[in-house]
Amino acid sequence: MGFQPVCRLWLLASDFYIMISILLCLLAALSLLISTYFTAISYHWVKPDATWIPSFCRMGERTCATIVFTPRARVFGIPNSVLGQVFYTAIIAAVLGGFLFTRPLVYFYLLGSFLTVLLGVYLTYSLLFLTRVPCKLCFTSHGINLVIFVLLVIGS
Repeated sequence: MGFQPVCRLWLLASDFYIMISILLCLLAALSLLISTYFTAISYHWVKPDATWIPSFCRMGERTCATIVFTPRARVFGIPNSVLGQVFYTAIIAAVLGGFLFTRPLVYFYLLGSFLTVLLGVYLTYSLLFLTRVPCKLCFTSHGINLVIFVLLVIGS
């Protein structure tokens, strides 16, 4: 293999990682916004149906209360949304810092993402069959978590 094909392969690989990194950053930023909204509701900083929140994100007082204040909305006493904020911020920092796909850190992010997906499966089950609340933001967040995990697997 000559110099040009190797350079071309390196550029393609570089573009691939750039594309995955951009997607991860965008998805993590969107999930960070959703998590921040849920955190603000959990700590009563914001009402779930505040008029300044876009209408597609607003949740009714009853709907939100049944989700955010259930025991399943907390892990070790900490709201799931706070853990999400930490996770998404860590992903954004790792992408912007350029160390997301470095070993052994990538395994830490893969494990965290995998656990997030497992928790999301349980929470989706809970939403559908226990609380019976169709929370669009919750389903969106769980879907994004799955995509983030897939991107991390592909990138690593």
